[in-house]
Amino acid sequence: MEPTSSVRRPLSCVIIDDEHLALHVLAEYCAQVPFLELKGQFHDALAAVAFLQDTPVDVVFLDIQMPRLTGLQLAQLLPQPGPRIIFTTAHANYAVQSYELPALDYLLKPISFERFVQAAHRARAALSQPTPAATPATPEAPEMGGAVGEEALFVRHDNRLRRVLVADIYYVEGQKEYLMLYTGGGKILTLQSFRKLEELLPPGRFARIHKSYLINLRHLEYVERTRVQVHGTSLPIGETYRDAFMELLRYHKFV
Repeated sequence: MEPTSSVRRPLSCVIIDDEHLALHVLAEYCAQVPFLELKGQFHDALAAVAFLQDTPVDVVFLDIQMPRLTGLQLAQLLPQPGPRIIFTTAHANYAVQSYELPALDYLLKPISFERFVQAAHRARAALSQPTPAATPATPEAPEMGGAVGEEALFVRHDNRLRRVLVADIYYVEGQKEYLMLYTGGGKILTLQSFRKLEELLPPGRFARIHKSYLINLRHLEYVERTRVQVHGTSLPIGETYRDAFMELLRYHKFV
């Protein structure tokens, strides 16, 4: 079968979340994406595992923090080769753990429809590949030394959209309601929030180190207790961000 034929069929999916409101929102989102076919909704993780043992699906939208069985534990119980996993959670500190598993994407609640659609298209593209190893967000993707390719995003600058290569972003500085992007091509000021920008950036390659700074880990040069250096610039580490940042560095074997 040619890869394109598998892309055109609907992607079967299930939603697993112990919060009924979250289940309802994601089910509504699924209904609005033509190529998604919702096969089930589960607020009980063990019931979901039993269903998935007998009913293969393409994609699982999986909450992480659940009673009895966390989403991280559940993911390890799925049959292999298993479905693509898109984690959903209100807790950003789980991001590092989620990428130790073959997660396709990581959605931080409250999840916007735009971000959900982006993840759904990523799943569709991944399932068009001949093997799971070719998917874009396997654990190998965030590696520091790997090729990033020509991934890019568009930011509004001077009343027009400007294309910015992700690999060219050194770090981002918050300036009230604006963000200043420091890139290989110079500084770019855009009306944007950190949260919105983080939704657009590839998972696992950027880290928030301070309420005012987000850094590209590929350009990280050294780390001290309270500061880092990124592309020749010294930046502070915020107290509330230190633990999560150090955990991320340990995952990437910096420390």
